[in-house]
Amino acid sequence: MVDVLVIPDGAAQPVRPGVPTALQAARTPVLDALAADGTVLRVATTPAGWPAGSETGIPALLGAAPAAPVGRGRVDAAAHGIDVPDGLIAWRADLRYANGRRASVRQARDVCAHMRGWAFSIGGHRLVLVAAARPQDRRTLGLRLTVWDDGASLSGPLPVPTTVVAARGAAAGCARLLGAGVVVPGGATGDVDSDLRSKAQAAIGAVAAGAERVVVHVGAPDEAAHRRDPEGVVAALERLDAELVAPLRDLVGAQGGRLVVCPDHGTDPATGAHDGAPVPAVLWGAGVAASGPDRLDERAAGECRVVEPVALLPLVAEAA
Repeated sequence: MVDVLVIPDGAAQPVRPGVPTALQAARTPVLDALAADGTVLRVATTPAGWPAGSETGIPALLGAAPAAPVGRGRVDAAAHGIDVPDGLIAWRADLRYANGRRASVRQARDVCAHMRGWAFSIGGHRLVLVAAARPQDRRTLGLRLTVWDDGASLSGPLPVPTTVVAARGAAAGCARLLGAGVVVPGGATGDVDSDLRSKAQAAIGAVAAGAERVVVHVGAPDEAAHRRDPEGVVAALERLDAELVAPLRDLVGAQGGRLVVCPDHGTDPATGAHDGAPVPAVLWGAGVAASGPDRLDERAAGECRVVEPVALLPLVAEAA
């Protein structure tokens, strides 16, 4: 029997009067069917008082909830294979214009070349800086470089042997630090153009190879929301439903396993900021009784019970 977890990054959104969330607006017949036949609940992926982010929500969903806020630079360095010598720390940094607009990957690479050997471009406006102490925020090549604070690292092992299918980003970095297997399929970009069918095939291949638990991460909803593109989030969820969740539902059903769909946090497309409220999730498959609403969205799940992320594994085990 196999358990499959799909993490649509940042797919949850704050509820505002008269405004449908992306999960409400999206046409997701497969997710609707899972909700109708399975258990819908809410998951507290972000501890109270912590900043919401993938470096917190993803390890918690993998079964290794951090004891303290995690240093995102450590996660990104692990994701991209950046060597961090003893005595140095990996620091995450973002490169933006003065108005907040993200710099391009070409501009990020130019800045890294200008910084001569201790800065690494990791996609888009994102950089990793390797230094003993926190580098100062600065203006460079006409752009604003903002450095994130450091935090705790992650360490395994996970409670269940796990294979993570993801682009080279937060999910891959968390997985490597926690000792999980990582598969980065061709076409996995971590953005709205990511090849979801390739990710589905990678997950199917991992199950065929004997994986006990497979986690598939999709960054598109979060990226679209950061761009303040609500229609882009809807489109990302519709693609996820048709191109990823549908084949994984068929796989899990044929294997007599269980499927969970749960965001790692919310992202508000009105502001582009992360949101730490509990997120809606669905558990479906062998031994899972129908419970809760017949649709997966924030309003429908509003009265559902709230569980901690690590409770998803026991819930899956209880359904066996």
